[in-house]
Amino acid sequence: MISNIAENIRKLLDELPPGVSVVAVTKTRTEEEILEAYRAGLRIFGENRVQEMIAKKPLLPDDISWHFIGRLQSNKVKQTVAAASVIESVDSLRLLRLIDASALAQGKCTECLLQVHIAAEETKSGFSLEDMEETDWRQVSDSLKAARICGVMGMATFTDDMDKVRSEFRALYNLFGRIREKYFAGSSHFREISMGMSGDWPLAVSEGSTMIRIGTLIFGERNN
Repeated sequence: MISNIAENIRKLLDELPPGVSVVAVTKTRTEEEILEAYRAGLRIFGENRVQEMIAKKPLLPDDISWHFIGRLQSNKVKQTVAAASVIESVDSLRLLRLIDASALAQGKCTECLLQVHIAAEETKSGFSLEDMEETDWRQVSDSLKAARICGVMGMATFTDDMDKVRSEFRALYNLFGRIREKYFAGSSHFREISMGMSGDWPLAVSEGSTMIRIGTLIFGERNN
């Protein structure tokens, strides 16, 4: 219920250590629900669907930072770049270059997170750990004109085995450290590790997450 949203956020923020951002996941949520979360202090909202983000954005306060967190199709890049501040789900070099070209054409800088496939589920997408290690990210970053690589994003396996989830989060954190040291040493913008959702965020934060994506814990069960 909407009346619980502010209280849910207060509880979450009370438990969250300093330096960790909350991305409120607004898939299927109403304008009224999002405003309730906004009034409770949240300013970052994440959408899985481009059309939903485009529809909601003009109806809500201008100082909201919209993050696109769903799978991005190449034919939706232009619209997504126009609406989002951050694209968290960059899962290929081809997509990164399309975002860069679109951001350049629109005269804006788009922050991007590299989605890494850390789960034992084929349905989840992203760069493999091997791809991440073998790519020269400094060369890639230097070639970009309007997109900026700001960190990594990952989703753990959907399982009750918390040891497995922890090991996947730890793998992403360690990868982030190696990539930063090798290619982004001295860079202030390569800083984000987006991992952790409603069911596993405390584990993600304990393993070094800087950004958690929370839906049901804030808004309750999703409206279909």
